Amino acid sequence: MTGPRPATKHAVPAAGEICRLSAVELADRIRRRQLSVHEVVAAFLDRIEAVNPQVNAIVSLRDPADILAEAATADAHLAGGGEAGTLFGLPIAIKDLALTKGLRATFGSPIFADFVPGEDDFFVERVRKAGAIIIGKTNVPEFGLGSNTYNSVFGSTHNAFDPALTAGGSSGGAAVALALDMLPVADGSDFGGSLRNPAAYNNVYGFRPSQGLVPGGPDLEVFHAQMGVDGPMGRNISDMALLLDVQAGYHPHAPLSWEKPGSFLEGLATPASGGRVAWLGDLGGHLPLEPGILDLCEAALGRFADASFRTEPLLPDFDFEALWQAFVTLRQASSGSALKIHYDDPRKRGLLKPEAVWEVENAMRLTAPQIRAASVVRTSWHKVLLSLFERFDLVALPTAQVFPFAVSTHWPNQVAGRAMDSYHRWMQVSAFATLGGCPALNVPVGFDAKGRAMGMQLIGPPSSDLAVLRAGAAYEATLPWQAGAS
Repeated sequence: MTGPRPATKHAVPAAGEICRLSAVELADRIRRRQLSVHEVVAAFLDRIEAVNPQVNAIVSLRDPADILAEAATADAHLAGGGEAGTLFGLPIAIKDLALTKGLRATFGSPIFADFVPGEDDFFVERVRKAGAIIIGKTNVPEFGLGSNTYNSVFGSTHNAFDPALTAGGSSGGAAVALALDMLPVADGSDFGGSLRNPAAYNNVYGFRPSQGLVPGGPDLEVFHAQMGVDGPMGRNISDMALLLDVQAGYHPHAPLSWEKPGSFLEGLATPASGGRVAWLGDLGGHLPLEPGILDLCEAALGRFADASFRTEPLLPDFDFEALWQAFVTLRQASSGSALKIHYDDPRKRGLLKPEAVWEVENAMRLTAPQIRAASVVRTSWHKVLLSLFERFDLVALPTAQVFPFAVSTHWPNQVAGRAMDSYHRWMQVSAFATLGGCPALNVPVGFDAKGRAMGMQLIGPPSSDLAVLRAGAAYEATLPWQAGAS
């Protein structure tokens, strides 16, 4: 099986093969001086120039002359016997929700259209220290709200396979840039599916790590922000492990962070030995799903059996509507409260999109007992998950409830004939891993008859990140097509 060729794909340039190499191989060839940093960076800049105007995935691109000068400096460093970090010489664009010192960070909002931070997010600082060359940013929805990447600063990002369709979000720019070979690897972030959903929509991998594995910050909510995480995206599992090795680990200014157990990339050298998978499907009809999604996921689980992973359908005994309402409450208490500072400023309130205003106004109505009650429901779900993981190695769910939709549609107002009551209700399937603090990996499952990509979540117990990545590598070996859009 192969995916359809994307409408945005151009003829491969002379250096096109460089852009198709994995991040792991590129880093190795640079380190061995089989490829120069200048050659690699120039190839990706050429690819961006050819493709990005049609999809708008990479934004705030630095002056190419400055980027190439930095590449030349890196080559001189190697020639002089200097050490090469894990990501040395790899061109990377950072998701535009992260702080990037000296490089514009808009968060997709006109409020921050000209904001240039004086510091990096913790993981961005680590990416720099690992030798990557930061070339620009990847596009996002305003403040990361919703799974359709559009904003009034840069406009919309278009799907890698059909420019009429959404890229997903909020890591939509990152997913499309990967799928179209504009980046070798990319970062993303995930609160309600933002690493997983766009990966599914663009036939790549996205990994939401366990809570605390990748330190968040710097910010003012180091004890409060417990549901949003940063993580890697890639065209294969090994590339994600390469980036996760750099992102992960304890940071003294992130008190809920913890030390990584070792190298994830090296850990992949020990293959998965199979396991048991609990398939939750559509939760006995609780989740409305567009026709065709379950079929693709169940066919993928059939392939997974070739890697000795046995699947058993399962419906946990839980009030899933109460769980969703707990997610909504906790998201409003976190995201809505954080946005209130802009809402309270009359000059800025009118610049907020309706979904941001909705989050803020609902946050203002919350009471402490309501937030505590939501936390209790979340804790109960966590206990249910832990009991499941006593019997199963993984829990599997579709990554999305609808296929990629028209990019002009802000969000689906109905799914399978069922009305959606909020801008994110159609992403409910993403909340289960988030509320459990679990690692969750999107793996591609193929395309429907219209050529629209879909994915499936593989969810593991908290802190079992390496085991989930190993399972993902075993699944990847069963795929009859490549990730990305080539």
